[in-house]
Amino acid sequence: MLIGCPKEIKNQEYRIGITPAAAQEAVAHGHKVIIQKGGGAGAGFSDEDYIAAGAAMIDTAEEIFASADMIVKVKEPQANERAMLREGQILFTYLHLAADRPQTEDLLKSGVTAIAYETVTDRMGALPLLAPMSEVAGRLAPQVGAWTLQKANGGRGVLMGGVPGVEPAKVAVIGGGVVGTHAAKIAAGMGADVTVLDMSLPRMRYLDDVFGGVFKTRYSSAGNLAELVAEADMVIGAVLIPGAAAPKLVSRAMLSTMKPAAALVDVAIDQGGCFETSRATTHDDPIYEVDGIMHYCVANMPGAVARTSTLALGNATMPFMLALADKGWKKACEEDEHLLRGLNTHKGHLTYAAVGRALEMDVLSPKLALTK
Repeated sequence: MLIGCPKEIKNQEYRIGITPAAAQEAVAHGHKVIIQKGGGAGAGFSDEDYIAAGAAMIDTAEEIFASADMIVKVKEPQANERAMLREGQILFTYLHLAADRPQTEDLLKSGVTAIAYETVTDRMGALPLLAPMSEVAGRLAPQVGAWTLQKANGGRGVLMGGVPGVEPAKVAVIGGGVVGTHAAKIAAGMGADVTVLDMSLPRMRYLDDVFGGVFKTRYSSAGNLAELVAEADMVIGAVLIPGAAAPKLVSRAMLSTMKPAAALVDVAIDQGGCFETSRATTHDDPIYEVDGIMHYCVANMPGAVARTSTLALGNATMPFMLALADKGWKKACEEDEHLLRGLNTHKGHLTYAAVGRALEMDVLSPKLALTK
């Protein structure tokens, strides 16, 4: 199979979909790998690194999209990239379709077979291709939130860890999954007073057992959420419904109860965000203010630490990429129901139920898609 990897073109997106190590593995499996020239530079990989791995360097993205059997990326294809996709081609990348009707419609129009990293599962029901970026984004969230809290950036001017005689920042983390756990761990490590809200009692018991009081847990009822949001200097939104739009848990009305110039960091923004007032921003202009509350809603947070993110993502995606290349998408998905759950579009059909519900579109069963 001819595997192609174009350079990412989203604002300040420096990651790349295939590492030199992954390219070397694919070549060893008998496949041809083509990489756009300069594509890995932002993550610290030179063209020479890819050539040494056996990949061929291609001048333009247009050449890659035109010839590759499978396109491997990091972020969702932008509009001009979607125009180059075609039926019979595999697209393997993050998609986040539930919050993006234009992209969904373009993918359906192209007929491409699109497999989304964020909906591939494992035997435990976890999301193995989303997890590494969730870990990165979770660990970044308190860091960017602390920056947002600085007075020069419009924030309250509160130091995360305080100082002797001055209390630390209060941080509420909504969601105790991968993002929330890593966010709470880092925020607590910075010295903040951290509380994690979650609806799963087993998950809260796990967090309490593992972290032993490093941060607190509260049940995520409407009352507890409202109370903690009102008390917080920083609120980190870390909720996830796999493949679906994020629930809007913090309403605009709740902003009036918050401390002036408090910070909201919405890590769920790829799925539409979990604050009513969230809208996607970029690393160029990451912060905006609504009703006196500062919002940080960058949709590709891990792109800021491109080297770490690329290596972490490459470790997770490589086995699945090789399975798709070695067997073809149909056989690979027939043999692995967890990979089949990653199928989002095929030959003009939407194949992921949660996206269909979010966008009110008809959905074809992934198993039926295998027959088409």
